[in-house]
This record gives sequence, structure tokens and C-alpha cells, in this order.
Amino acid sequence: MKLGVCYYPEHWPETDWAHDARMMRAAGLSHVRIGEFAWSRLEPRRGAYDWAWLDKAIDGLSAAGLEVTLGTPTATPPKWLVDAHPDILPLDAHANPRKFGSRRHYCFSSRTYRAETGRIVEALARRYGAHPGVTMWQTDNEYGHHGSDESFSPDAVTAFRVWLEKRYTDILAVNAAWGTVFWSQVYNDFDEIDPPGATVTEANPSHRLDWRRFCSDQMCSYNQLQVDIIRRHSPGRPITHNFIGDFYRLDHRDISRSLDIAAWDSYPIGLLSESQAPTDQKARWLRAGEPDFAAFNHDVFRACAPRWAIMEQQPGPVNWATYNAAPAPGMVRVWTWEAFAHGADFVSYFRWRQAPFAQEQMHAGLLAPDRTPQPVLEEVRRVGRELECITHLQQDRADIAILLDYPSLWQHEIQPQGNRHGPLEPSRIAYGACRRLGLNVDIVFSDTSLDGYKIVLLPSVPVLTEEICSALRSSGALVFATALTGSRTPDGKIPPGLPPGLLAHAFDVRVEQIETLPDFEPVEVLIDEKVLRGERWREMITTGSEVRARFADGKPAWVRNGRFQYAGFWPGEGLMTELIGRLCDEAGLARRDVGRDLRLRRAGDIQFAFNYGPGWQDLRQIGAPPGAAGYLIGGADLAPFDIAAWHCGPEIS
Repeated sequence: MKLGVCYYPEHWPETDWAHDARMMRAAGLSHVRIGEFAWSRLEPRRGAYDWAWLDKAIDGLSAAGLEVTLGTPTATPPKWLVDAHPDILPLDAHANPRKFGSRRHYCFSSRTYRAETGRIVEALARRYGAHPGVTMWQTDNEYGHHGSDESFSPDAVTAFRVWLEKRYTDILAVNAAWGTVFWSQVYNDFDEIDPPGATVTEANPSHRLDWRRFCSDQMCSYNQLQVDIIRRHSPGRPITHNFIGDFYRLDHRDISRSLDIAAWDSYPIGLLSESQAPTDQKARWLRAGEPDFAAFNHDVFRACAPRWAIMEQQPGPVNWATYNAAPAPGMVRVWTWEAFAHGADFVSYFRWRQAPFAQEQMHAGLLAPDRTPQPVLEEVRRVGRELECITHLQQDRADIAILLDYPSLWQHEIQPQGNRHGPLEPSRIAYGACRRLGLNVDIVFSDTSLDGYKIVLLPSVPVLTEEICSALRSSGALVFATALTGSRTPDGKIPPGLPPGLLAHAFDVRVEQIETLPDFEPVEVLIDEKVLRGERWREMITTGSEVRARFADGKPAWVRNGRFQYAGFWPGEGLMTELIGRLCDEAGLARRDVGRDLRLRRAGDIQFAFNYGPGWQDLRQIGAPPGAAGYLIGGADLAPFDIAAWHCGPEIS
């Protein structure tokens, strides 16, 4: 477990570099990421490389005892390259170029840009691949950010047609998969197919689903291009990429197969501002971030690759959100330790020194532009001291897992069945309910072994494959699904036997109709003579198995068929917690309601508690040690925006 920082030596006079490096080491930092936006400094003109400044920067950081993560500079192609090859620019759905002047201004499908990428990455990897100071590589920066996941350029159109022909072989198969007989959309040749953009009204949903698959695959193959070059010239050094939190348009599991470490950029306050969370939640966690946001993303990326990390941790106010509050004193330390508790290799802060110019000049760093240390730097130093006491954390398989499926997320985006939620909301709410019950949770994908799990949750997972259904049937776990699960085939169509499709027999359920209801029409569910409120979706289901709950009109709402249970509604946050609590009791899992602000995470024999709220927490109420003895960090009285850690026994203490 290490601490690091993002640094831009090209932004500062060379005379500052050595002093900055000494300050980093004094703050307990051990690694530095550099170079990911520096193409115009590395190659001011085609073929005229300037390595001298980067040589000095890497040598100086290394001499100070800092490990260097070197980023490939492909997220910011220089002006001379754009002018020479304007075809590298991405085009929007109306064929308008997204121009030079910011970042991520390239098309993943551009054959020219792929060649230029290979050229600059090859030059960089040849020069620094064996440098002892370069201990890790980062490819590009935040794939897909700013809507750059898709482009409608001529190269993208051609690549999409090639992708479709490889997937389907025959144009008749495309017509059958997409149902093109509807609205007279039939194609006679692959060359007739365009990307699904700029249509008069909604484009064919199966067409859009394949487009999402294609765009994700293009990002994966582009990343693979870079990885292959780096591995040739820098064998043995890990390769990572810094993904975006809560981003669902890229299959992170798929792209991470080529990486050693899946890293992500954690901005809890900035992304809470931009989220669809209710105003009262945004107010409560204004300076802390929603308590389950970071942890959910930690567990997503923990499941993607053998190792995971935080490449950019928010250290203060950002510049890009609707509002940009400063973290509460102590919160950066809480975020850091929570990442380590979930198994992070390292946490790297963005950035070392606040820039006094350009787009991010209002984005805080560990230092102000004049190099004055910000108060957060002391939090970083404190974590460094605490890491001397906790040097290793074991990660064990949780008892409960949540299935995350990217085609299902894309299906939610394409046909949301109502417009009151984002694609990730069902997964996030199920995850938050587990956390509120004090549980460790694993995120699993369709290729993840389910052996050993006691409960597997399918929170409205529309697209089911035979692979995951077979794993669920043989897992031995209690399987719980909510409305819309199995409602689409991999082609995006209603399954032949009606939902839940491939799992209809396992659940003993047939969904004959679904309705989307407004807030003023709650979905009332009668459970053990108690009326509870669901929301949004209600399905009309038939079953021959046990009915555990009924709707107000007496029709089945929650069905159990052995290990398999199906709820034909969306529970919402409160009812989801109630239902998962009941499932835990059935599975013999210890659970406790820790409330809105307190979150727990067990790592081996060490129990962590994180307080996201403005009030004190009495940890004795959850069975923590009563006095100071036994605590590695903190104590039984947990202050606002603080953490505690203690040794615990076989059961959660």
C-alpha cells in the first residue's frame, strides 16, 4: 500500500523540480505519475523529439526515491498533428468535428491516429522501457471521457461495418437479430449500415446495442495496441489505465484483461454534484461524497484485474462540477483508507501543485500555485504514518455478490422503461443496501466463478447469457432478482418464452406485462401483513411456486422457487434494504443496520469503520472494542469524517 501524486514538471520551471521531489518524499509519497498530456513537449514537430526535459524529470524524481508511472501522451494529440491529419478528429452524430483545444480529440477508429499512436508509444517505450526509475506505465487518460467513447467518422463507419460482418457473417442474420422488418429498416448489404445517430426519432434499439458493443471494443483494441508495444520494450513493468468512476459505456472487465492494474479516478464530491441524487442527499454529503459511491467503484475495479488502484484522488475543490465544495477536514484521509480497506495497491492524489493557468486552474492540489502546502497535505502525511502500523490488508471473498453486466447497462440506457433513473442506479442501490447492513460485497461479471457465495443479487439485469445462467444454477447460492431481469436476449429482444428468459424455469416465473409508474403512484407490496412501498416498475407475473409477497390487488409480487427468488417490482432504497436483510437471515449471514452515514469494511482480521456524517458514531453499538485498547486507528467514539480500525475475530465484530 503506497501513496502517490500526479505531477506535471512541464508546467513548472526546471529549478522547482528537485524541491518538489524532496517535498513529496517528506510527505510520505513514494510514486509519481507524469507525462500523460505532454505530446507537444515531447515532439514539438513531427519527428523532432525533445527528450531532454523528460530525461531530467525522471532522473530527478528517481534520485529522490520516487517511482515513476509514465503515461503515454495520446489523450492530447498536438496541433501540428491535427492540422496535418484532420481525419483523426472525432465527429459527432451530425458529422461535425470535435475540434482541437481541449483533450480527448481523437477517434478510436481512425486508422491514421492508430498509426500515430503506435509511433509515439514506440518512441516513448524504446527510450524509457528499461529505465530503472520507470516502474509502471499508464496508457492514455480516461478512455471515453467527455463523450469520446463514440465517433461517427468515415473510419468509424467502415470499422463498424467490418465489426458487424465479423459478428454476423450474413446480412440476413443482422436483419433477424435487429428485427429490421419493423419500420421497414431492412438492409441488403453491410455497406448500407450506418451508426445509429441523428435519426428522426428513436433508432433501432438492437442496432444501438451493437453500436455500444462496437464502441467498447474499439476502446479495448486501441488500448491493446499500446499495451503490446509497451510490453515489448518494457517487460515486467505493470501497465495500468485510469478509468472514470460510474462510467458504463466501456466494458471495464473486457479492457482490463490486457492490464496488470485497473486504476480509476475518484472524485466523490464532484461526481455527487453531477449525479441524479435527491437534493437532501446532496446537502447531507456535500463535503463527504455519497457513502457508497467510492466503495462501489472500488469493488467494480477490484473485480476487473488482478490488482487495482486509485490514480487520481480528489484532494480539494474541483473545477468542473456544478458546485465545487471543499472536502470536510479529514475526508481525504477517510477516502484514502477506504480504498486501502478495499484492496487498493496505491492511492495517488490529483494533483501535486495547483495550476495557475488554463482549464484546471480552479482545481485544487496538495499545494497552492505558489507552492504553499494546503491543509490536506497533513492528512496525507498522517496516512503515511498510519501505514507504518498497517502494512498489509487481506482481501477475502465476500458472502454476497452483485452481478454487473455491461450489455445490461447499455440496454438500460437504450430503453430505460421510464426516464427517472440512470443505468447504474439499480446496481448502486443494491450495493448501498448491502453496505447499510454492514456487509462486505463483491461485484461479479458473467465470467466470474460464483463458487462460495451465499447470495447473488441480480438488480434488474436485463441481458442474461447462458454462461451466467449456468453459473447461477450450479452455484448453490441464494439468487435474488428484481424486475426486468432476463427481459432481453443478447440481441436486445424480448425472449421467446417471455421474461425472465433463460432463468424462467429456475424462478418459475413468467412476466406477462410491465408498467412504469410515477412517484405519485407507489408500488405497494404486502409482506407479512405489512404494507411496504416499492417504486417505478411493476410486473404482472404468473407462477406455480411460493408467493412470498403480493401487490395491493392480491397479485404475486415476490416469488420463491427453492434457491431462486424473483421480485416483480423495483424495491427502491428502503425496501431493498429490508429484502436483502431477510435474504441474509435465510442464508445465515450476520447483518446490522449501520444507518446512513457509517460504513464498515472488513479486510482479513481487521475491521474498518468510516464515518461519512456530521455526527459522532458510537462503535460500541456494533460490537467494537469499548476502550482504546485493540484499536489500530482511532477508538470507539468515532468523530465526524473520521475512521477507526481494530482487530476482530472470525465473525464481524
